[in-house]
This record gives sequence, structure tokens and C-alpha cells, in this order.
Amino acid sequence: MSTPKQSFMKKYALKATSEYAQANFTLVTSAALTFIFLIAGIDFSQMAVKPVLFSVFIAYAFFTLIQAFITYKVKRDLNQEGEIQRSTRAWGYVQLLSILTGNIFTASFAISLIKKRKTPQYIFAQFMVMAQVFVIAVSALNLFKPYVADTFLTGMFALIAILVFQLIVLFLIVKEKQQPNTPKWKLTVGMMLLLISFTGNLFALALGLFMLLEVFSSNQSTIDKWYNIWEKIAGNMTSMLGMFFIVFIFSISVCSYWTFDYDMAIENNYAAILQSPSLAYPLGTDNFGRDLFSRIIFGARISLIVGVLSTLIPFVIGGILGAISGYYGKRTDNILMRLLDILYAIPGILLAIVIIAAFGSNTVTLIIALSVGSIPTYARTMRANVLMLSNMEYVISARALGSSNLSIIFKQIVPNSMAPMIVKATLTIGGAVIATSSLSYLGLGIEPHIPEWGNILKVGSAYLESHSYLAIYPGLAIIGLVLSFNFLGDGLRDALDPKLD
Repeated sequence: MSTPKQSFMKKYALKATSEYAQANFTLVTSAALTFIFLIAGIDFSQMAVKPVLFSVFIAYAFFTLIQAFITYKVKRDLNQEGEIQRSTRAWGYVQLLSILTGNIFTASFAISLIKKRKTPQYIFAQFMVMAQVFVIAVSALNLFKPYVADTFLTGMFALIAILVFQLIVLFLIVKEKQQPNTPKWKLTVGMMLLLISFTGNLFALALGLFMLLEVFSSNQSTIDKWYNIWEKIAGNMTSMLGMFFIVFIFSISVCSYWTFDYDMAIENNYAAILQSPSLAYPLGTDNFGRDLFSRIIFGARISLIVGVLSTLIPFVIGGILGAISGYYGKRTDNILMRLLDILYAIPGILLAIVIIAAFGSNTVTLIIALSVGSIPTYARTMRANVLMLSNMEYVISARALGSSNLSIIFKQIVPNSMAPMIVKATLTIGGAVIATSSLSYLGLGIEPHIPEWGNILKVGSAYLESHSYLAIYPGLAIIGLVLSFNFLGDGLRDALDPKLD
């Protein structure tokens, strides 16, 4: 019979552990997806079953039932023992098979459940492998098309070889034991991970940089600082899911240069006009017979480029102006801020439309148009940070030692002001993606013949009643990418906020 203290500790464990909350979140999400596939798998007009979608429903339902069983076992273990038992964690290996159905929610929960002590390296390695598997699976769908790109077989062979290496890295991390000295293999593995990150797998890049930091950094406090930040990000499942979708989109955009044929996205095929989704055309075809699947893949490349660059430019320009304004103050601050206030008074989307109307509709003009309107917000954010840090002791010490103003600004103040700027940038990339698609939808963004999500959505909007999938799929892609950046931004905010330590 348990004592009152033991009973309290068990109840506290149920509320305190994040794995139980993740289990419930995964169960609800997987059940919702299962229901969606059930509705999509039945043709109610003819009361018939759509074989492919109904098969997906059965697979999702199977793994949802497993998730319900795991959730029950997690709750029972926490109530009775105060911690999750090894037998329950073993079910994570079974649930990991759900990656074959494309259910990222159950697969990511399985990753979290399998190992009790989840280091950032372990989480990032698992998501690195999972992203690679998804890229290979999506690229392999081209096998059902009438023809493939000339570099398809070479690209697929390279992707599979990289996956094998990543699995070896994951095995080494799982078997790694705590020791005072950094293992020698981390130098070689870290360099290799940097090399294979050319495929766009940013999880490999992050993992490689972390390993090299452990090898070359002699400052343990620096390693601990980065470890704590990565630990907070890796422990936030929603931010990791957002990061996974961003990395997957970026990686498939890079790999599409070798595994996808651009002609499928732009060349008219009048023999395949408005085809319903099938193995040859996973998302169907549009009114010119172009493969919607290929168009969305190539459109992701443009959305990411425009979104990132139109955020990076005001990040740099606004950050410099805000730093100078906040540090020098008085007249300099007054002049810069009043000029930026004039720019800030003009609605961003209206300013973008004016710039595009004046200089023409193309990718470069769109990036500039979206960048200009965002400069004041970044300048204000940096200025506020600089004003707060200008009177800190380390800044006063730098002045006393004779450091120049520019040296103090860009070596002392700006590096310590980057956390809010990075969080803001992550959150505003989603807004840039929406603005890009909106302007393209209105005919003021990317040229109409280029596959871009806004252009694809514009074509699909004319067929909402007869072929709604033409608008649904690009719309879901936009929503997914924007939500992913928002989730990642929330995770970065929690990880970089010192008040939450």
C-alpha cells in the first residue's frame, strides 16, 4: 500500500511529464486525420469506396488504435509507478512503423517514447533520418509517372546512400555512453554530416555543427549554453514538428533538382487535362494537363526563397539602422526613427503593390517590395534592445578600455540583441509566404507561367465546384508552411527567453 507522499508523487508525475501530454496530443491528432481519410475514402454520391484513400484510412486507424493503447499504458504507468516502464517504451518501436503511412505525429511521438533520456543529438538524429525517409518516399512517387528526370536514378541512389550513413550515425548516438572526453568519431561524423547537408537536410547540418562544437570548443560554458537551447527546442514537440515540415519542404525543394522533371510542372499535356489524383498524378492535373504534384514541389522552392530573402534583407538593414539609432540616440535617433515612421505609416501590402506596379512583376521586384515595408519593424525591435543594453556593465567597460563606437555596437551590443530578432524573423517568414502567394494570386507577384503556390491556387479557384483538389492542395501547403514557421518561432522564443529558465 502506497503512502500519501507516494500517491502525491505519482499524481504529480502524471501532470508534470511531457510524454503523457504528447501522447494525448498525438492520439487526438491521429484520430482527426483518420476521420478525414475516412470521409475522403467514401464517395457519398455513389455510395462507393475509393480504394486508395480507404486503404490509407485503415492504416491510420490501425496506428491510431496502437496510439490509444500506448496512451493508456503511459497513464497507467505514471499512476502506478510514477514513471513510464520499459515495456511501454518498447511499443515505440512498433509505433515507429507508422512512418510508412506518412503519419509524422505518431512517428515523432514514437521517437520521443523509445528512449528515456532524450538528448538533443538523439532527437535531431531521429528527425534527420525521418526527413530523409520522407524525401526518398516522395521522390519515389515519380516512378509511376510516364517518364522521369535523366538524373532520377543517380539522385535516388545518392539519397539512399545518405540514409544508410544517417542510420549509422543514429546507431552511434544511441549506443554512446557518457564520458569525460569527446569521442574521436564525432570529428569525422560531424564533417560528413556537414557535407551531406547539401541535400537540404538542416537536421544533419545542426547535428554536425553540434558535434564539431563539442570537438573544437574548449569553453565548456559555451557548449552547455548551446546544449540548453537545443534541449529546450528538442523537448518542444510542436516546434520540432514545425521544424520537420520546414526542413522537409526545403530538402525536397533542393533534391527536386535531381529527382523531379521540371517539364512535368510547366509543359502542357492536353491528353491528361483535369485528371483526378492517381499513382501517375498523385495530386491530379490542372486545366493544361500539368502535374499538380510537381508544380507544388517546385512552387515550394519559390515560396521559401522569397519568404527567407524578404525577411533577411529587412533583418539586416533594419537591424543596422535600429542599432545605430538606439546607441547614438538624440538627434541621430530622432532623424532615423522619424524617417522610418513615414515608411511605417504606409501599409506593407499597399507599398508592395505600388513597387510591383512601378517596376514590373518578377521575383526580384517581389522580394524588394516585401522587404522595404518590413524594415521599420525590425529597426524598432533592435533599437529597443540596444537602448536596454547600452548601459550594461560590459558596454561601459568596453568604453573605458577605449573601444570604438562601431566596435561596441557590432561586437558587444548587437550579438546580445539577436535573440528577439531571430524569433521575430522566424515568425514573420510565414507572413512573407502568405504575402507572396496573395500577390501572385492577384497577378502582382511571380510571373503566371511559373509554378508558385499563389499561381497554382489562382488556377484552382476557378474549379472549386468540379475539381476542388486544384485549390485544396496548394492551400494546405501554404497553411502547413506558415503554421510550421509559427510553431518554430514559438519554440525559439521559449528557448531563447532567459526569463523562462
